[in-house]
Amino acid sequence: MTVLNANIQQRSLPTLLRAVILACAYWFLSLSLTVTAGSIAAIAGCIFACFFIDLNIRKDPLDKLRTTAILLFSLSLFLAAILVASLVVSTNLISTLFSPIAGFELGEVLKWFGISLSLTLSLRTLSHRTSFGSILEILFVAIAFVVTLSAHRNGMIHRPFFIGDFALIRGIDPSTILLSFGCAAVLSLAALLMIENNQRRLPYHFTALGLICFSLVIFVQMFGLPTPSMTDDLGLTGQEQNGNGSQRENPFRDGENDANDMEAPVAVVVFRDDYEPLNGAYYFRESAYSQYRGTMLDVTSRDDMDRDLIDHFTSNRSDSGLLPGATDERIPVRTSIGMLVSHRRPFGLESPIGFENTPNPNNLRFKRTYDAYSLAPTYDFDYLLGRELGRDDWSDEVWEEYLQLPDDPRYKELAESIIGNLKTEYTDDAFAKAWSIKTYLDENGIYSLKNQHAYETDPAASFLFGDLTGYCMHFAFSATYMFRSLGIPARVGIGYSVPAANRAGGSSLLVQAIHGHAWPEIYFKDIGWVIEDPAPQQTLVDMTTDPQDTLQQLLGDMLRNDASFEDFLQSEQSSLISLERLLTVFYILVLSAIVTAYLIKIYRLWIPSRAALKSQYRLSYRSALDQLSAIGIYRKTGESREQFAARASTIAPTMKKLTRQHLSMTLGSEDRTSCQRVEWLALNECVNQEIRENADSWKVYLAILNPFSWVLSR
Repeated sequence: MTVLNANIQQRSLPTLLRAVILACAYWFLSLSLTVTAGSIAAIAGCIFACFFIDLNIRKDPLDKLRTTAILLFSLSLFLAAILVASLVVSTNLISTLFSPIAGFELGEVLKWFGISLSLTLSLRTLSHRTSFGSILEILFVAIAFVVTLSAHRNGMIHRPFFIGDFALIRGIDPSTILLSFGCAAVLSLAALLMIENNQRRLPYHFTALGLICFSLVIFVQMFGLPTPSMTDDLGLTGQEQNGNGSQRENPFRDGENDANDMEAPVAVVVFRDDYEPLNGAYYFRESAYSQYRGTMLDVTSRDDMDRDLIDHFTSNRSDSGLLPGATDERIPVRTSIGMLVSHRRPFGLESPIGFENTPNPNNLRFKRTYDAYSLAPTYDFDYLLGRELGRDDWSDEVWEEYLQLPDDPRYKELAESIIGNLKTEYTDDAFAKAWSIKTYLDENGIYSLKNQHAYETDPAASFLFGDLTGYCMHFAFSATYMFRSLGIPARVGIGYSVPAANRAGGSSLLVQAIHGHAWPEIYFKDIGWVIEDPAPQQTLVDMTTDPQDTLQQLLGDMLRNDASFEDFLQSEQSSLISLERLLTVFYILVLSAIVTAYLIKIYRLWIPSRAALKSQYRLSYRSALDQLSAIGIYRKTGESREQFAARASTIAPTMKKLTRQHLSMTLGSEDRTSCQRVEWLALNECVNQEIRENADSWKVYLAILNPFSWVLSR
């Protein structure tokens, strides 16, 4: 009975440790995918499956079941959990008896319990019955942490909150902590392999583990923040470009619009001067579509158009080639901008007049930092009434370019019908005409990210004369074409529009992916480009986002680089050892261990050819053991050298002779000089040759790559 209890305890301990590690992986995996109750259910399902399989896999009836049958059962359990969870959420009875929230949480509990239970059953079964099952478990743990890292690098740099809050207030990138968790979990799971009965696969497992850990490092260091698709579709983010030229063939999206990453931050703006926008939103202009290219508007290729825009980054300061007018109705505003993802061009508050690079206070976080100088407007709409259009220095060609539109008479017909209801005193006023068109789109347009017009010859026409359902590009292009049909020079501005309420009284403003925007602009003499942005009253998209006040403040403090903030960071770090430094030390130690292992391996194989005759019997025999151990053949505990030689003879028959010679020399039964050095080296080489000829090729190649192949030889 004592022996039985000891065996149970011996099996229970590794099962418990493995269950804890796998449960942590499920927790991290589910963290950003479900509610707290769902994560707890996933942990419970994992622990139950681990103990069930480990304690019963060799008992009836599991012992008699084929692996395929268990995997099919696990798949059925997975599908059933998804179905039952869906039924619970959609059933009115559950919502009536409890509440809609309780019904949803119950569905998440059932779903994630089933997912973790079925997946863990499959992994543990394969681990017991196949040679690659343990590697699949390790890969699962690694993938779970990679998913967490991916969610973090997708712009949500302060999530998970419990990690982000701890890290960011100390000036540490949260990815560093996540990376350490991932490596620790993978290495912990690897340690469990050492207490398994079958240790022949251990060298290969550790080789796979090393690759996984280094892949985590590469993932974090090389990929960084991905480009949020919602801003990339507008041609804002992505690879930086110098000079003019078209950004893309079709500025409209590809018909695959969604709002999955709408909260992803792309930049943070710190206001150095006080400024409140007139219309409730901060507009940050980056570029414009102004030249008609036969199918639609695009970035101009002319040097005499859009001279107010700065179309590329420079190493120092860049100034606008055309300053806005009405300086008595504008105030100078300086903003500091930290880009969290790369942008094609610099952007600044409405009517930017200059950009100046600044030292990057945090290279781990910001892709680029600079100051933007703007002359922000303070005039009201009445100020724009009665104003003339265009500039006196525009050539006829420039005027023509700003008035070009598709050869479709419907634009002018609709525009004229819209302005037909204007009061007599406003019938010839350009601003009143533009405002009427904006109002028409406000009242009749429907905002939606489900783009059904992108692949039409003229997406704006498909939108305007169709269902009037589209997103900002459709509204902006349609309004611009109607403005131009009435003789009003217009273009489409591209950049970001951020609600003023998101600033929440502070000096920092977080720019998110959803804020990527396009709007129509018209040019008034002695004023400049004026934004006339339609705001549809009907929307199929919830455009509200979490302003992420904590993140906004933290990033603003980083960008501001205030001395007080630096002092605070230093005070917080004074009693702590830098995690990044610890990880650096860890990486160095791991690399040093691998290099050292390779050097020892090479030395043990090389030294027999250089050693003295009196050491040949020992070193040659050890070298042969190393070569056999590298392909998974090594002496077991309690196995004699003769027994091992007999077992190894299936691969290397010469091992029997080498062992007899070694034992005779070790026990002193023969003259130690009777066997010459050349004979020992010949025996060793013969063993090596037999291994290459008889062992599987993949084992031979892996033996060369494995730096720790000599560890188990004895």
